[in-house]
Order: sequence, then C-alpha cells, then structure tokens
Amino acid sequence: MYLTTEIKKEIFKKHGKSEKDTGNSEGQIALFSHRIDHLTGHLKSNKKDFGTQKSLIALVAKRRSLLDYLKSNDIERYRAIVKKLDLRK
Repeated sequence: MYLTTEIKKEIFKKHGKSEKDTGNSEGQIALFSHRIDHLTGHLKSNKKDFGTQKSLIALVAKRRSLLDYLKSNDIERYRAIVKKLDLRK
C-alpha cells in the first residue's frame, strides 16, 4: 500500500505542527498532494481507469478549497506551503 500510517505521520510531522495534529491545513494539503502524485502516476499507465480519474479530480478540488481557505485567512502560511510543496499557484 502506498499510504501507510508511517508515511502519514511523516507527512504531518514535516508539514504540520506535529504528527498527531492531523487537522492542520498544511498537513492536509501535503497529504492530498502526496495522494494526487500517486494517482497521477497510476493514470499515466492506466489511461482508461475512469474511477481513479474521478477520484483525482475530487482530490484536486479538495486541495484547491483548502488552499483558498488558507489564502483568505493567513497569506503567509499559504505562500509557505505553496513554496514548500512546489505547487504551481
């Protein structure tokens, strides 16, 4: 499995306040980015997997809404997470 408990803890520890703070916006955005990267790689080799394609679009929308929330509430945290994750926006 690509997303184990250890990987989640590492993501939240690196991008969030701690590994137990799973509600932090930065940690959730980083987790969504990790899942988006995995699904993108899967879709490159399985072009007709439309269920995964729909899930990918939903994840991108969730990440976008969290980024919009962060941008409206704390622009410095938004800029930091975009730079750290190397997102285009």
